[in-house]
Amino acid sequence: MKRQKRDRLERAHAQGFKAGVSGRSKEVCPYQSQDIRSQWLGGWRDAMEARGGGLFR
Repeated sequence: MKRQKRDRLERAHAQGFKAGVSGRSKEVCPYQSQDIRSQWLGGWRDAMEARGGGLFR
């Protein structure tokens, strides 16, 4: 059970990162659950920081 939950959260973080790298708005987050949404937004913020640092164009 714990592994499945962790995998789901890791996947949400990765999807948020991909959305951020591609320049999508954080408003397009597809998740409603607070935990998963938080992970998605965390990935999105990480991508925004990476873009600001010049890692992606």
